[in-house]
Parts: sequence; C-alpha cells; structure tokens
Amino acid sequence: MSESIKNMTPKQIVAELDKYIIGQDEAKKYVAIALRNRYRRSKLSEEMREEITPKNILMMGPTGVGKTEIARRLAKLMDAPFVKVEATKFTEVGYVGRDVDSMIRDLVEASMRLSKQKRMDENADMADRMAEDIIVKAIIPGGPEEEKTGVPLGNIFTNLGYKSQKQQYEENKQKEYEASEEYSDVKMARDQVREQLKSGLLDDEIIEIEVDDVPKNNQLDQNEGMIAIGNIFDNMMPKKTKRKKCKVKDARRILREQEAQKLIDMDQVTDEALKNAEQNGIVFIDEIDKIASGNSMRSGADVSREGVQRDILPIVEGSVVNTKYGPVKTDHMLFIGAGAFHVSKPSDLIPELQGRFPINVELKNLDKEDFKKILTVPENAVTKQQKALLETEGVKVEFTDDAIDEIANLAYLMNEETENIGARRLHTILEILLEDVSYNLPDPSITEVVFDRESVQEKLGEKIKEVDVDKYIL
Repeated sequence: MSESIKNMTPKQIVAELDKYIIGQDEAKKYVAIALRNRYRRSKLSEEMREEITPKNILMMGPTGVGKTEIARRLAKLMDAPFVKVEATKFTEVGYVGRDVDSMIRDLVEASMRLSKQKRMDENADMADRMAEDIIVKAIIPGGPEEEKTGVPLGNIFTNLGYKSQKQQYEENKQKEYEASEEYSDVKMARDQVREQLKSGLLDDEIIEIEVDDVPKNNQLDQNEGMIAIGNIFDNMMPKKTKRKKCKVKDARRILREQEAQKLIDMDQVTDEALKNAEQNGIVFIDEIDKIASGNSMRSGADVSREGVQRDILPIVEGSVVNTKYGPVKTDHMLFIGAGAFHVSKPSDLIPELQGRFPINVELKNLDKEDFKKILTVPENAVTKQQKALLETEGVKVEFTDDAIDEIANLAYLMNEETENIGARRLHTILEILLEDVSYNLPDPSITEVVFDRESVQEKLGEKIKEVDVDKYIL
C-alpha cells in the first residue's frame, strides 16, 4: 500500500470517490472505512493482526447506480489487486465446484501484473539507457574485433577475482581494440547518433534489432489448475532470439521492456504479489442475487445455485487456494458482493454466506438531479468524453444548461417508464443525440455544434414516443 493511501482518512477517500461517482454516500462511507481499517490493522502486532478479518460488504441496488464503479475506483485508488466475477458464471452447465477457485487465481494474476509493472517502472531509467545502447550499436555497428570479443561474461570465478586464460585474452583484445583509431571513429559516430536519438530525429528510421522469441503458451497453460509444462522446459533452455525490422521509436519501446524484464528478480516479484493479493486484494462478486433462491419451490437450477453458494462460502470464510505461483490464503481479502435483489432478498442467501457479508448497503435509484451531476461533475463525465472524441475531428461540441437539464429529465423518464438501467441510460441518449453529427464527420463545413433544449427535444422526441407506444403492444 502506498504512503499517500496510508495517510488518507475515510473522508479523503470519499472525496476521491466523489470525483467519479455521484451520490451513494452510504456505500462510499463503508468502503472508505474498510480501506482505512486495512491501514489500522497493519499497525497492530502480528498476533492481533491475524485475528482481525475484513468486514465484507453486500451492495444492493439496481443496475447502473455505481456498485461496480465504487469497487473498481477503490481498487485503483489504493493500487490494489482487483478482480470482478459474475456469480452466475458458476451456475453454467458443466460447472464444477473447484472452478470457483478461479476468482482467486485471477486475483493473483492481477497482483502479479501490478508487482511486475512496479518493478519495471523502478528500472525504467536503466532499461532506457540499455535500450539506447542497443539501438546505437544497431545503427553504427562496431568493427569485427568488437563482434569477436564483446564483453566477457562473469561467472563465480570471475566474481571471486579469478579469470580464465580465455577471459584474460579476450579482455586484452578488447582493450587493444578500444585503443585503436577504428574504435575512436566508431565511438565518435555513435555519440552523434545518440544525440540525434535523444532529440527524436531518428524515430522513423528503420533498423534491425534482436528480440526475444517468445513461444506461444503451451495448451496446458490454459488450465489454471495445472503447472505450465512448457514453462518448465523454457526455463531450462537458453532463450531463443530472432531478428526484427522496425522503426526506431518502436524498437525503443520493445527493447526498453525487454531490458527492464531482464533486470527484474521474478522470485521477489512473486513473493510481493502473493503478499499483496492476500493482504490488499479486492474480489467483487457481481450478480450475487442470481444465486439466491427467491421461492420455496426448489427446482434443479435452484439446487445448483445453492451449490454455488456453498462453494463460494469457504473462499469468503478463509481458505488456501493453490495457484501456479504458490498457495494463497483468502482470510484477509476484501469481498464485495453486489446484486439488484429484485426477485430475491439477501435473507434468501444461505445463512452462513449472509454472516460473511455483515455490512449491507442499499444503493438508491438515481433521480433527475443525480443525472445532471453525472453529466457535468465527474472527471470522466460522458459529455466530456463525447466532446473530446469529436474534437479529434476538429469539431467543438457544446451543451447548454437547459440541454443538460432536458437530457437528465429524459433519462429519468425513460428509466421510470421502461427498464431502469441507471446511469447507462445517459450513454444511450447521448449516442442518439450525436448520431448524425458523428456519422457526417469529418466535414470541413462543421466546426461547432451547440445543443439546447429544443434540439434535444426535436432529436429525442420521436424515440420517447416509440417507447411509449411499445408499452401497449402485446
């Protein structure tokens, strides 16, 4: 967990979430407390720390009100491993209980990506310099002597101060070559190329570089429960390389990543990733209401649903799941369940599972005022996204205040009269509104488009009438 997050109070966490999510203050409050409790727990003695488990949260509310977004933003905010799974996935035909473990394996994979990226970022400067050296040598190759000698590789004896006769001979040849006139000419040319490279003058030049030849994963890798047999042999054999022609700017990116990868200690990354998944992992189980049985008459499907609940239970309670990176304990992971609970109620879940989600939060339906805020306030507001998209075509799009008011009003009415899909309704309305403009671009004659209340009503009036008529068609 980063230092900045450790110092954030629940109020500050909620303020961060407010930048992206409108309303749902109660849900934000609970997730902020859950996040802060992790920091508080890290300050305790090891004995006490093991005793304290996270208070899992169950979110209830219709689709499109912000359930997933709260969990996703929370994970991004604290740079924590996050995975979202649909509970209904485990009720599909042919499901077996051990498949439920896949959510934890996915979480570990997410954690590995985070830890690896963090290490690569730490080594970015060194990898950049190494990539630059390779590109310079590809543009200005050395003489045959440099190719022959190269740089002697170290081994256990070299590290202890011993050198073989061959190594000593190669080192002397390298020194002779470096003292030659040929080498000074090459070095001068390389210095000039390095300057041009830094100023971006060579970005579109085509060069040939040597890159690692990564084979496609063995078919057995796809089965999460099995060890990747292909990887075992890969690790024993020296890595294959291949020649590749590409632009300098692409070569820089490929080589930077390749060199950063070589600088990483994968054992350290794996240990860090497993610990991060265990202590900071967030598992978001969506559609949890679909595995609850809402009526007393139990059909075969309902039995399957209860079976899924019983399979999820040990993971939420705390168990050890085997992954290809090693065993992972789920005791201190935060589980967030979410569902609409239209047909069923939280009390329809099996009692043991209910007990593992002690905090129940009801998310409220969005009203007209919420829609107005969603359109304008968040940093990633849909109107801002659409403006940015059309600006790439040289068109400035403006929405007047009364247009925003009308869009919010229409979204609210459509949700009330038809299926309530929450904030997703705004995407539908804006797509319809901008349909003609988007279709006709690029067009030099169109540089600015302004939407007001009248133009919104004119464009969307017909669609609303269609919806009203549909209600009466059997």
